[in-house]
Amino acid sequence: MSEDKKMITIYIIGKKYLVPYGLTIMKAMEYAGYRYIRGCGCRGGFCGGCGTVYRFKGDFKLQSGLACQTVAEDNMYLVQIPFFPANKTNYNMDELKPVGGTLLKLYPELARCVSCNTCTKVCPQDIEVMDYMQAALRGDVTSAADISFDCIMCGLCAVRCPAEIVQYNIAILCRRLYGKHIAPKAEHIKVRIGEISDGKFDKELKNLMKSGIKTLKKLYNERDIEPEESER
Repeated sequence: MSEDKKMITIYIIGKKYLVPYGLTIMKAMEYAGYRYIRGCGCRGGFCGGCGTVYRFKGDFKLQSGLACQTVAEDNMYLVQIPFFPANKTNYNMDELKPVGGTLLKLYPELARCVSCNTCTKVCPQDIEVMDYMQAALRGDVTSAADISFDCIMCGLCAVRCPAEIVQYNIAILCRRLYGKHIAPKAEHIKVRIGEISDGKFDKELKNLMKSGIKTLKKLYNERDIEPEESER
């Protein structure tokens, strides 16, 4: 049988299904008759809403991934975790300082990190999660923000953490602290906000609102587009 016609066996919450070879877990579950109401957002690996835990028949190892990216394989036992009940601290950014004491005060569980690297191994974005956790412990907010930049907050790190830390909430706090207190201010944004407030673009916007769909499509297709990196 050719690969494009091959059927494989998967188990969804313990129930057996036959699905076509080559489908992502998300598409395989839909083929099996499951309808996504929660745990499905962008379908492209950006929102982190489709965290999935799975094992293979006869294998002790527990694995995980995003259902929209991970390809279903034969004898895969899987279950989704569309929402993980993780602790999140409320805070006022204007009252915080970008130092380690702030992180430990808001998330004291940070000190429980044992550097086991499980969080890094489970990350579907291949982020060095343990590294940004260690940076946070040292109070290095800049490094923590930089290393965790690609985090999509899927929660898989928190699911597998033996110290029960919510790494991604600490990461986003670091990025907020960096953006609020450390990152250089973008002066051109202030200029543009001033132009908008002064009504510089009001006439152009009104003309766009009056335009028909054909005109809008023409303007869109003829817009200036920044070249790809390879074209520069």
